[in-house]
Amino acid sequence: MSIKKFSSLLTILLVLFLFAGCSSAETTASDKNAQSNGLQSASSVPDDADSTTVTGDVTAVIEIEDYGTIKAELNADAAPITVSNFVKLSEEGFYNGLTFHRIMEGFMMQGGCPEGTGYGGSDQNIKGEFLANGVNNTLSHTRGALSMARSQSYDSASSQFFIVHEDSTFLDGSYAVFGYVTEGIEVVDKVCTEAKPTDGNGTIPKKAQPVIKSIKIIK
Repeated sequence: MSIKKFSSLLTILLVLFLFAGCSSAETTASDKNAQSNGLQSASSVPDDADSTTVTGDVTAVIEIEDYGTIKAELNADAAPITVSNFVKLSEEGFYNGLTFHRIMEGFMMQGGCPEGTGYGGSDQNIKGEFLANGVNNTLSHTRGALSMARSQSYDSASSQFFIVHEDSTFLDGSYAVFGYVTEGIEVVDKVCTEAKPTDGNGTIPKKAQPVIKSIKIIK
């Protein structure tokens, strides 16, 4: 492994729990133990589920200004709460005009923060649908995966999400993958390779943050 790749990996590991600052609550050891009691399939999780819960596969069409369009298939069978939340926000136009504020080539591009800083979100947090939180979501953080950003608290995900640039399977079981890019992976490549972060955490200056023109949902 080259020194550059090793350094990049160390940086990634150091910032894993800094994906989203929208919730400052920290999870105690006892909280984690309680969250891990019992394993259930995502489709059986009752938390946050209601009559608006999405099922099956839906398509998200993400248009990024000056870059192009990304199409992704969202898997509501594996992550029903996550997909339902993403679909709801998208259909409400929540993401329109927001940005990708954190980009790390070879790792991921993160967006969906209304403040453009990583510390904002919607008015609701959702259950983290991943193994460490007792949910048997087997989707993996391979190239093109869509996953939810969160703070240290397992149930702190809100609106921020990230798209995996290159396989990052070390995140499996700790973050909720809810879909995969099916068209436009070259757009992900372009965003990630052209980004000029100002630090090792992938911070992009506000004026240089790629803008999400819209996210449209096709059911």
